[in-house]
Amino acid sequence: MNEIDKNEVLVDGEPVLCIGCGARIQMADKTQPGYTPKSALEKGLETGELYCQRCFRLRHYNEIVPVGLTDDDFLRLLTQIRDANALIVYVVDIFDFNGSVIPGLHRFVGDNPILLVGNKEDLLPSSLKRSKLKDWLRQRANEQGIRPIDVSLLSAKTNHSVDQFLTKVDKYREGRDVYIVGVTNVGKSTLINQIIRQKTGEKEVITTSRFPGTTLDRIEIPLDEDHVLVDTPGIIHQSQMAHFLSGKDLKIVSPQKQIKPKVYQLNDQQTIFLAGVARFDYISGERHGFTVYVENNLPLHRTKLVNADAFYDKHVGDLLTPPDSAENNLPPLTRHEFKITEKSDLVFEGLGWISVPADTVVAGYAPEGVGVVVRKAMI
Repeated sequence: MNEIDKNEVLVDGEPVLCIGCGARIQMADKTQPGYTPKSALEKGLETGELYCQRCFRLRHYNEIVPVGLTDDDFLRLLTQIRDANALIVYVVDIFDFNGSVIPGLHRFVGDNPILLVGNKEDLLPSSLKRSKLKDWLRQRANEQGIRPIDVSLLSAKTNHSVDQFLTKVDKYREGRDVYIVGVTNVGKSTLINQIIRQKTGEKEVITTSRFPGTTLDRIEIPLDEDHVLVDTPGIIHQSQMAHFLSGKDLKIVSPQKQIKPKVYQLNDQQTIFLAGVARFDYISGERHGFTVYVENNLPLHRTKLVNADAFYDKHVGDLLTPPDSAENNLPPLTRHEFKITEKSDLVFEGLGWISVPADTVVAGYAPEGVGVVVRKAMI
């Protein structure tokens, strides 16, 4: 007898497993392994061929649906990386390095080389110096104890520079397997889908399996007769703007097309609100132009610093939107003050940056846990 609830499907008291990856079938959470819609579940129970949504879409559309990891799954994943003899491809979001960090990755890499990949490059202004961006990404990786052998910039969504990336993979893997790792929301699955389309049109060639003793599945894409490219599930990193916003709000906050800079002439003691998700205070210095690089449709509002707190409290979720209401999951904005001695970028992780002149004091506010950092100006 079948017992069906959202969290788990049982037949004769036993959990039903996906025949593709072995994950327990459930209907509660699309982001977790084993998710299956009710219509597909009923049909699969009738035919005896029950696939989770991820495996179904892989088999029929060559598309990968990202899934999240528990802490135990994450530890097993790191152990797999440690024990492998492979090239590690580490995918990060150019706009959100802080939210792209995989905790503890450097301790499990061992002697395996790392190719660092910065995704969403096509969204950057053409005037931004790519060499400076690569150096910055390398420095950020070094801060995490990671020493990449090279840095690639690409856009998985538009297939921009994916060919050059694959050329580097062939160069650095030296006959080994390749593991692609990254947190959720950095575009890793989109990149994998581009690789699948380039490497093979034959969906039968792609296999699904899982790490021993877990419901953690992985996708293997053949590189040659003896070696594969392994897609690992996305690791959930809570310090991301994406975790605090609805899908609708996220499209307004995250850059969708190439950024068009906006210049503001500011006196000190002025504030710019970046919708309701971030804030920039010009505390002291001469009158200067400040250039804002964020999603083109993100509303920006200028006010006096002395009125800024009251302005935010009154208008967040209304004039200052996203978030789309005052009743939201956005943590309180946290203040980060900086004394700027040379032309710099004040970076709001997951959002963009503001170009700041030398000899100024500024502050950036972002939701608690979301990074605000300063780097040398790239434009």
